[in-house]
Amino acid sequence: MSFLSVKNVYKSYGDNLVLERLNLNVERGEFISMVGASGCGKSTFLNMLLGKEALSKGEIFLEGKSLSQEPDAERGIVFQKYSVFPHLTVLQNIMIADEFSQAPLLGWTFGATKKNIKQKALDFISIVGLTAAIHKYPNELSGGMQQRLAIAQALMKSPKILLLDEPFGALDPGIRADMHELIHDIWQQNNLTIFMVTHDIKEGFELGSRLWVFDKLRHDPQAPNAYGAQVTFDLPLTTKKHKKIAQETLEESSQNV
Repeated sequence: MSFLSVKNVYKSYGDNLVLERLNLNVERGEFISMVGASGCGKSTFLNMLLGKEALSKGEIFLEGKSLSQEPDAERGIVFQKYSVFPHLTVLQNIMIADEFSQAPLLGWTFGATKKNIKQKALDFISIVGLTAAIHKYPNELSGGMQQRLAIAQALMKSPKILLLDEPFGALDPGIRADMHELIHDIWQQNNLTIFMVTHDIKEGFELGSRLWVFDKLRHDPQAPNAYGAQVTFDLPLTTKKHKKIAQETLEESSQNV
């Protein structure tokens, strides 16, 4: 049994078919890079994994059980635009999810419970390299530091799946390289299963252990919305040889279009 299975999944909005006939299996600890042209359904698929978008047809299973249609602690998400609370410090931003879990009415904990949550938050702050900024507010942080904060938030609930939606697109090249190293280390050390949407195919090659290319196999000029995208290439990237073969496959495909 695969860690995550996608069985005959479709997604449409009215008469507009976005995704069709998705049948995919993912093992625990894989890093899936998802690339493709704008509008081909990559972020839609990511939102279905998150539970933010409902499936039109088919089913997704996580460890043999139907994946919840609502976001939960099993899935962490990091967006390109930082989803942090501007009125809270770095430490408070990372603690808040666990505090609301323990005290849903007030959102504040006390005594040993608060101490344990704080220590857990400090551990993740250390992992993402923000120890020197624990008392700063988001507007006092650089873009790279804000993204580190968002990653720590996503990890705080110990998710089984980490979803990344263009997480480094707004960063300059130097900071992006640092973030690549950080997310690679977090992936390896925590045995996370990661799905990342990116428009940068080089980034997809560098980070992923597997590359999915979303595209439409069928086109009808008279009915452009009649067919949806599928995963047209599913390429392993675990070795240098795999990456070379994947690159040659995509180059050959683009020449044949």
